[in-house]
Amino acid sequence: MHIYKHEIRYYECDRMGITHHSNYIRIMEEARIDYLDKLGWGFDKIEADGVVSPVVSVECKYKSPTTFKDIVEVEVKIGSMSELKFEFFYTMRKEGKLVAEGHSVHCFTENGRPVIIERRLPELYERIKKSM
Repeated sequence: MHIYKHEIRYYECDRMGITHHSNYIRIMEEARIDYLDKLGWGFDKIEADGVVSPVVSVECKYKSPTTFKDIVEVEVKIGSMSELKFEFFYTMRKEGKLVAEGHSVHCFTENGRPVIIERRLPELYERIKKSM
């Protein structure tokens, strides 16, 4: 489990002053990137090795609105991991109150072809596995 904090910016809000729903997907991505950075295997390092990690699927369920200057704490967890893909779960809270829950699935590719991360980047695979 990892906690990432995001402060809602003015431009992330709609005309009603509520955080636009699309921004929660971006916040999930920020949290995922921060999670991997904290593991010592950020996307910059992964991509420098010639591997990319596209999103296979993503979903977000909205529970309660947030507004400008709110601090959203995102709990990031790895749900499962296989040879070709892994999934993240996100729980987003404002002052302890649930505001959204999300889920994303990712794979690893090199030159457009799927790679088995355990073989291609074994150190990353082990770090993710230990963090579960």
